[in-house]
Amino acid sequence: MIIKEKIAAQLPSWRERVKKLVKEQGETKVGEVTIEQVYGGMRDVKSMVSDISYVDPAEGIRFRGLSIPEVLKKLPKPRGAQIPYVGGLYYLLMVGEIPTREQALEVESEWASRSEVPDYVYKMLKAMPKETHPMVLFSQAVLALQNQSEYAKKYSAGIKKDVYWEPTLEDAMNLTAKLPGIAAFIYRMKYFGETRKPRYFARQDYGTNFARMMGVADLKGYAELARLYFILHSDHEAGNVSAHTTHLVSSALSDMYYAFSAGLNGLAGPLHGLANQECLGWLISVRDQFGGVPSREQLHKFAWDTLNGGKVIPGYGHAVLRVTDPRFMAQMEFAKEHFPQDTLIQLADLVYEVVPQVLKEQGKAKNPAPNVDAISGTLQYYYGVREFDFYTVLFGVGRALGVTANVVWARALGQPIERPKSLTTKMLEDVAAKAQG
Repeated sequence: MIIKEKIAAQLPSWRERVKKLVKEQGETKVGEVTIEQVYGGMRDVKSMVSDISYVDPAEGIRFRGLSIPEVLKKLPKPRGAQIPYVGGLYYLLMVGEIPTREQALEVESEWASRSEVPDYVYKMLKAMPKETHPMVLFSQAVLALQNQSEYAKKYSAGIKKDVYWEPTLEDAMNLTAKLPGIAAFIYRMKYFGETRKPRYFARQDYGTNFARMMGVADLKGYAELARLYFILHSDHEAGNVSAHTTHLVSSALSDMYYAFSAGLNGLAGPLHGLANQECLGWLISVRDQFGGVPSREQLHKFAWDTLNGGKVIPGYGHAVLRVTDPRFMAQMEFAKEHFPQDTLIQLADLVYEVVPQVLKEQGKAKNPAPNVDAISGTLQYYYGVREFDFYTVLFGVGRALGVTANVVWARALGQPIERPKSLTTKMLEDVAAKAQG
C-alpha cells in the first residue's frame, strides 16, 4: 500500500525530530493557563499536537500546510469533475504530500477492495427500533466492526510498540472504506424503509459511490458535493470534540473502532455536529416568514429582532477564525455555479452580506463572519437530502478522514496516554489569592 510505504519512509526522521525536541527543549514553556481556561473547557490551551491540520485565524483551516483553495486546486480530480478525489485528500493527510493522480487512484482502489460491510452489521441495524437516531445507528455500526480490528489482533499476539501504527493504518483504511456504505444504508433504511445491501463499485470514486448508494436523483451533482463536503469536514485541528475524543480514547491504545465510535458520540452533541441543521432551519424560517428572499432592509430588521429576542443567528462567528471561513466560501462558490437560482442559496448570500454588519453593530461577536455550518446543510437540502437529523452522519463520514490520520501518526510517533491533572476549586481559589498578594 502506497500510504504505508510513504509513512514508513518518513518515520525515522520524524521520530528523531520529536525525540530531539522533547529531550533538548522539553522544559520550554509553550504558554500559561488561566483559571478562566481551566473552568472554560480548556479553550485555547496549547496542549495538543496535530501535524495533519491547523486552524489559522487569518486564513482558516490548513491541511498539511495547504489552505482550502490550494487543496481544491492542487489535488487530482476525476475526469470532467471540478472537485478532487477524496482519496487524494486522504493521501495528503496521511503522507503530507500532494499525490499524483495514480497515487490518489490507488487510495480509491484500496477503499473499493475494503468496502464490504459484514452482514451482521446490517442485521444489527435492521433490528434497532425504528425511532433510533441515525447517529446512534452509525456509532453502533462502527463499534460492531471492532472484532475486525487488525490492531487488536496484532496487539493481542504481542506486536512491537514501534510498529503499532501499521495495523492501525490497516484499521483506518478498512474503516473509512466502509463508512459510505454504512451511512447510505442507514439513510435508505430509516427514511425510505429500504434494506438492500449497498454495493460499492470499484470503477467509481468515493464520492460517486456514496451519491449512488444514497439514491440521490442528480448523481453527478451530488457526487461532486459529496467529495467537497467530505474534504471540507475532514479535520479541524486536534482539539475539537470529535477529534479530541478520538485521540483521547486511542491514547489508551484502544483500537480505531473504539476510538472513532467515541468520537462520533461527541460529534452527536448539539454544540458540535448540530450546527449545520440549525443554520438551515433558521434560513428556512426566514424564507417562510417573507415568502421568499426578503429585501435587505427586511432582513436587517429580522436579524436585529432575532438578537433582541435573546436568540443567536446560527452559523455566524467562530472560536478561532477572524475571517470568513474558507469552507463557507468554497460551498457558496459551488452553489452559485451549480444552482444560483435556488431561493435558499440566494437567501444565504444575502444573509452573508447583511448579518455580519448587524453583528458588528451589536458589538459582541469577535468574528461576525460565517463559518462552514452557515451553508453546508443548505446544499444537502437542494439535492433532496432533507432529513435534518441525518446531517451529522454526513459530517461523521468526512470527519473520519482527519481523525484516523491523526491516530495513525500518534501511534507512529509513540504519543503517550492522555492524562491531564485536575485541581479542586479550593486550590484555584488559593492560587488566585496568592497572585493577588
